[in-house]
Parts: sequence; structure tokens; C-alpha cells
Amino acid sequence: MTTKLIEYPNTKLWMAAIKPPMYSVAIMPIWIGSTVAFAETKYFHPAIFSTFIAAAVFILAWENLSNDVFDSETGIDKNKAHSLVNLTGNKSLIFWIGNLFLVLGLLGILLIAWWQQDLTVIGLILLCCFLGYMYQGPPFRLGYQGLGEVICFFCFGPLAVAAAYYSQTQSWSWTSLAASFIVGIVTSLILFCSHFHQVKDDIAAGKRSPIVRLGTKKSAQLLLWIGGSIYLFTLLFVIFGIFPIWTLLSLISLPFALKLFRHVLEYHNQPEKVSNCKFLAVEMHFWSSLLLGLGFILTAS
Repeated sequence: MTTKLIEYPNTKLWMAAIKPPMYSVAIMPIWIGSTVAFAETKYFHPAIFSTFIAAAVFILAWENLSNDVFDSETGIDKNKAHSLVNLTGNKSLIFWIGNLFLVLGLLGILLIAWWQQDLTVIGLILLCCFLGYMYQGPPFRLGYQGLGEVICFFCFGPLAVAAAYYSQTQSWSWTSLAASFIVGIVTSLILFCSHFHQVKDDIAAGKRSPIVRLGTKKSAQLLLWIGGSIYLFTLLFVIFGIFPIWTLLSLISLPFALKLFRHVLEYHNQPEKVSNCKFLAVEMHFWSSLLLGLGFILTAS
């Protein structure tokens, strides 16, 4: 019994540090871009899709590990028990493991480029990586200026979805662009939600996150409007014939969104209770994106 009591907290901290549910953030833009491509062309390349998924997960792992390293340098994570740097006590090890993941991810994208004999996808993903570095990496640290959500929107929205669509078709699509806005918005909400419980640490480290700038109450109200906008955009895109009617399946995810909105509105200024809201945002992101992509697949059936 003693062994279990000692191991359990450590296991919990490691799982919180690795954040397995968060990796759906890497998968869903590839899913959406590929399903839009399938709906429009009736063609699907499974090897490219699976390679892109693996590469995206590796690249997100690099982003998460490097962010832990860069945050350890500013002191913003000094109270974060589940920081990988704090858990291991070895910043250099985490840095180089992160770089290994980046290399593996880029090798996957290079393989896609080689299959296509086209450098477009690798160009788009390199731009994503550069923006991802600018988010926390020195000397930029744009996340500390409150620009993290904007970077997140473009990296996981228009750029990633366009790359996924192009990897299947070697062409572009207005429908794919419209879908990328929805994915970008709902992905940015995850990052937005991650700030509610760490306002004091952000202020102490000089990080001007949107929550710090607006305050938790206004931010909770803004979350409701921005989060709700993805359902309004989906409905409008269907009405104007940009999306097929089957994409209204994404409305089934509305209960996950309402659960997130209610939770944050009630506990926005209670860090210990609101700290899990980013995982509620992940649920909303996962189900809304999964169902949106399923709607495109059903259109092609």
C-alpha cells in the first residue's frame, strides 16, 4: 500500500506533464484538411494521411517540450509541479528530446514532399514551426505579449489544414479555408483557457496573456462568444453552400461547449477549480472537429 501511495502522485504529475489528450490538437487539422479533400475529390491517400498524423504529433511534442524549457528560463513555471523540466531537473535533456521529436516530425513531412515531388507542404509546416518557436522562444516570446492565441489560430487553422488538404490533392480549396477558420478558433480556445488558473504567475513573470489584460470575468464572457461563433460559422457556411449540410453534425458537440462555458463563467476567478477548463476545451475541440470531418466524409458517400 505504501508503494502505491508514493507512486500515484508521481504518475499523475507525469501524465499531467505529457498531456496525452492535448495531442488531438495536432491530429484534428490533418483530419479536417483530409476529409474536405475526400469530399471534393473522392480520393484518399492513407499513407500520406497516417504519415502526416505521426509527424504532426512529433512536432507538437517538440512544441510542448521546448515551451517547458523556455518557460523555465523566465521563471513562470516555478510553481508548476508538472513541468517536465521541474520533474526531471534536467533542462538540457528536455531540450534535446524536444529537438529529436522535431527532426522526426520534419522527416515525416519530407517523406510526403518526396512522394509528391513537391515542397509546398514542407514549406507550410516549416512556417508553422517558425511561428511555434516565436510563441515562446527567445528573443521573440510573443506569447508573453498576448499573441499566443493568434499564432495558435494560424498554425493549427489555415496553415495546418491547408497543408493537409494539399498533401492529398496538391491543390487549394475555399471550403478547406473556411473549415480551417473553425478549427483555428476552437484550437485557440484551448490555449486561451489554459491561462485562467495562472494569472498570478503570468503577472509575476511579465506575461500579458489575454486573461491578464482583460481580467478573468471579461475573459469568461468572451470565451462564450468566441466559442459559440464556431457553430454560427458552420451554420452560415451551410446556408451559403460552402459546407455540405452533413457538417451540421458538428452541432452535436454543443453540449461539450456549454459545459465549458458554464464551468468557466462560474469558476473563472477560482484557480483551483478552473484549472481543468483547458481539458474541457479539448473535449469541445475534439468532438466538434471530429463531427465536422465526419460530415464531409458522409457527403462523399
